[in-house]
Amino acid sequence: MRRWVSLWFPHWQAEHWRRPSDPGAPLRDRPLAVIAPAQGGLRVTAVDALAAGEGIVPGLPIADARALLPYLAVREADPCADAEALARLAQWCGRYSPLVALDGADGLLLDVTGCAHLFGGEDILLADLTRRLTGFGLTLRTALADTPAAGWAWAHAGPGGVLPEGVARQALAPLPVAALRLPDGMAAALARLGLRRIGDLLDLPRAPLTARFGDAVARRLDLVLGRAAEPIAPLHPPAPFRRQLAFAEPIGTRGDIDRALEHLLDGLLVDLDQAGQGLRRCDLSVFTVDGGVQRIGIGTARPSRERRHVLRLFAERLEEIDLGFGIEAMILEAPVAEILPAQQARLEGRSATGEADLARLVDRLQQRLGRQAVVRLEPVDSHIPERAVTLVPALAPPSHRPWMAEQPRPLRLLPSPELIEVTAMVPDDPPLTFRWRTVLHRVAQTEGPERLSPEWWRDRPGTRLRDYYWVEDQEGRRYWLYREGAYGEPRAPRWYMHGLF
Repeated sequence: MRRWVSLWFPHWQAEHWRRPSDPGAPLRDRPLAVIAPAQGGLRVTAVDALAAGEGIVPGLPIADARALLPYLAVREADPCADAEALARLAQWCGRYSPLVALDGADGLLLDVTGCAHLFGGEDILLADLTRRLTGFGLTLRTALADTPAAGWAWAHAGPGGVLPEGVARQALAPLPVAALRLPDGMAAALARLGLRRIGDLLDLPRAPLTARFGDAVARRLDLVLGRAAEPIAPLHPPAPFRRQLAFAEPIGTRGDIDRALEHLLDGLLVDLDQAGQGLRRCDLSVFTVDGGVQRIGIGTARPSRERRHVLRLFAERLEEIDLGFGIEAMILEAPVAEILPAQQARLEGRSATGEADLARLVDRLQQRLGRQAVVRLEPVDSHIPERAVTLVPALAPPSHRPWMAEQPRPLRLLPSPELIEVTAMVPDDPPLTFRWRTVLHRVAQTEGPERLSPEWWRDRPGTRLRDYYWVEDQEGRRYWLYREGAYGEPRAPRWYMHGLF
């Protein structure tokens, strides 16, 4: 049976500004209220626990709030910042579960199935999670139950804590029907009929209930009791291969990080070897004491289980980690892995071909320059130069398409043809001089033309043909020019620079 943790932060919009990992936090000992424009002026939209204890409630005009509490700190409402902070907290909760999802604007949901034994049991896991989040200055209610809906109800309307397996029906029966998370107004309509508790609905026939209120009540009951599956959208899909390491005391040196990474990678490579796969993407998540999460990732051009190579790729990124007040946990994941075919090796242990060496070189270049910077050209079925090639990853399988051009092409093609001024002996002759980017070039020799017609199935009507010339100036520089159109047409031809040899 699956087990879910529901986290509810009733004062999230105000209290997340106090987290050490969030910049701009006000003083921790001052009550805080969040304000926003409303009818009649600025009003309080959210408060922290300190302000709530002083009688400040949402909906109160800011003038009245300051009259009650002159030293009240205020911030303007920022829903985008609230959502981003909740997403950062969800990433931090990844140390407890690989599947973490947002639950509304002030809650999180964790699938802890199979994770509790890593922390000593469900009670210890929930207690440790609650202790750490409370240490961040957050007010929260927690629950652990068989279903997400049961966890939400137990956290919002019940006492919270661990709900043992198989007791949701009896435990949730005394809770109000609002704990089912019903649409607005439906709980009040049920109360007018005397149906105030979840237990009042459990034994009722479904047909009359559905005829009166639609299928919302029946579906919410099925979700709470586990009779129907509730769709969950995790922030990050769980990685198929994952290793985690928690430290008894926070670490704060590069040497400690290196040793921890080696330990995690050794375990991850064992898992990959047993599955017959190699990693294509590997992510390292670092959890700091102040609640921050930092992630660095490496990628490989081909599936790999080479320990030394992966460590070398990570070594170039570990300097980016801010140790802060210390690191208390690290997680190494392989979100992308592929089957690693067996390779014949020589007696000295090296690969029988140079493909492995080339893949390692490409990986290092991509790590330093970026994945989009290490590519190769692949032909495309087109004779128009700017359409004739495309960029593909350096080690992508070849398409085996033939190159369309029979004549030589420049090594460097401009992103788009640039207009130039040309002088010729007669209109249809090759150029004698041309001016490009304000510099005058005198032509020593030319070759051409090569005529390219428009692609009638792609180009718009009226697109003109091109006559390309290979041109060498008196300094020995070679260019690729073309004349668009022909003399005698209603529009005069124009000359363009397209590439350099």
